[in-house]
Amino acid sequence: MSTSRMSLRLLGRSYLAFVLAPDPPFDEWLAELDARLLHQSAFFSNRPVILDLAALSPTMAETQHVVAAIESRGLRLVAVEGVNADWVSPRLAPLPGTPMPIGMFNPRELDNKPPPRQSRFSLAEKPDLNKPAASLLVEEPLRSGQSLIFPQGDVTVIGSVASGAEIAAGGSIHIYGALRGRAFAGTNGNAKARIFCNRFDAELLVIDGLYKTADDFDPALRGAQVQARLDRDVLNVEVFH
Repeated sequence: MSTSRMSLRLLGRSYLAFVLAPDPPFDEWLAELDARLLHQSAFFSNRPVILDLAALSPTMAETQHVVAAIESRGLRLVAVEGVNADWVSPRLAPLPGTPMPIGMFNPRELDNKPPPRQSRFSLAEKPDLNKPAASLLVEEPLRSGQSLIFPQGDVTVIGSVASGAEIAAGGSIHIYGALRGRAFAGTNGNAKARIFCNRFDAELLVIDGLYKTADDFDPALRGAQVQARLDRDVLNVEVFH
């Protein structure tokens, strides 16, 4: 007799996580976090959080103190980086792979050297057709609960982005409909990235780690055609024609 066996399927998914990178002195940073949680309690709602302690350079005892302080605030901590892996519980072991900075409280790169200048190819040269596209075109709207992550470049959405949906792009984000969800642009450290939408009603905007939430937006911008951009480390949201 032969027995049929059920096949085992392994599926992969991508999730957005916020990176908390405390700066010294920790007590002052923690007070700032508490102030933000008081007015924006839904910001971290059910969101995975990674704790990067590289800037603090804590001892083992200090690491345990910081981790306890974060978890006592009800944050969904999934990993701790920047310290000896033996100092934290196995459930908080550093995640595999190369970290991709994204979201609020994200530390800026210490090396701000501009990328090497790229020259145009001549008529005798041909572009590499096998190179991944630097932009992504989405022809359907994003529904609540959906996440679109494209670190390679720009994202253009023909439809709208519903409340509870989110887009993360390494470059700029262009939305031809309404933006009611969350948009993360410049996730790979691109401070020149921008966010454009035809009807503005966003929950959250982030460019290169700098962010604004719905409470920070000028009510006059609601429903308007806007662009968001960085200007000297300030995230500006303005009417765009």
